[in-house]
Amino acid sequence: MTNGAAPLRKEIEELAVSQIAQVFYAGRDHPRLLPFWFGEGDTPTPDFVKQAAIRAIGEDKVFYVDDRGIPPLREAISRYAMRLHGRDIAVDRVQVTASGMSAVMMTMQAISGPGDNVVYLSPVWPNIVEAVRICGATPRPVSLDATPDGGWRLDLQKLFASCDARTRGIFVASPGNPTGWMMDAAEIAELLAFCRRRRIWLVVDAVYERLTYGTARAPSPLDVAEPEDPVISLNSFSKAWAMTGWRLGWVIAPAWVNLHLRKLNQYNTSGAATFVQWAGIAALEQGEPFIEELRGRLQRARDLVIQGLSRFPRVHVAAPPGAFYAFFRVDGLGDGLAFAKEMVARTGVGLAPGTAFGAEGEGYLRFCYASSEQRLSDALARMEPMLR
Repeated sequence: MTNGAAPLRKEIEELAVSQIAQVFYAGRDHPRLLPFWFGEGDTPTPDFVKQAAIRAIGEDKVFYVDDRGIPPLREAISRYAMRLHGRDIAVDRVQVTASGMSAVMMTMQAISGPGDNVVYLSPVWPNIVEAVRICGATPRPVSLDATPDGGWRLDLQKLFASCDARTRGIFVASPGNPTGWMMDAAEIAELLAFCRRRRIWLVVDAVYERLTYGTARAPSPLDVAEPEDPVISLNSFSKAWAMTGWRLGWVIAPAWVNLHLRKLNQYNTSGAATFVQWAGIAALEQGEPFIEELRGRLQRARDLVIQGLSRFPRVHVAAPPGAFYAFFRVDGLGDGLAFAKEMVARTGVGLAPGTAFGAEGEGYLRFCYASSEQRLSDALARMEPMLR
């Protein structure tokens, strides 16, 4: 706070700059930069999506619309979710948002406040932690357990023991960022039963649910949840449809919850851009071949990166079952943030430090491999002197 200025809320003044952003600031001007620090691929948005937005602009679909989302998009999301999960998911359970992050923030605003806590599985995308703090609640991490083969597992009893009378939500990203870990159907059933008994919201980040390997999609609570169950599913067009810059997402929740999320949408963003919502319809209705092609490309990229990293004696890594990150441990890493800054300064390869995703990421780095095989091969060659 500047001397003499009126204060901001303590939670806001104490917000930290993301460690990923810190590495980005340190390396963005490197003349030979190969950036893999953000959760974004190099595949452009498919033409059929872009053309839908262009048509919408040409048809003057540029005015304010229903803050729940335009009815055709909400109907398209409802149909898509029913196809995916084999359950009746009515349109009144769908709320369109101006990005997946907006869906996260509105959900945390709806369920948590001062004195409350939200339990989450860590390592985790840092934005969820800060969203809880912004709301004045306490984020409470429960670590996934590292397995000997470099993977991760969930200890449900440890998760349940971390909940108390002020726990308002359990946040689970599946597949997870940065680990790629994924819940199985048995874990989902047990977790949902616990949330029903304790009247705790199960908040699921499903952004990567279509980006899985060896299976068409990740298991989801929406496969088994009843319409009034305490489940809030958050999603985005960013990853599976390569629409990161379009800022379009959605929430599936009990219909009565969406009555309140609609109000929060009014006061947060007043909704996603109208022509972008028409592009979202095209993505859902025409996007299956694109998703299949993208999954194949990502699997080839994953295998190339995991094989390449495994050759370095200091590195311990397992092939993730979902998402598009290699989250790998490096013997003797020390200060991961400093190492990532040194990596980008010396090699031009931009990675995210594991501690950006919580203390449980100490000793790890995250490599987003949603990129061309040539760029990935170049990055692995450049990284070798620092990882061998």
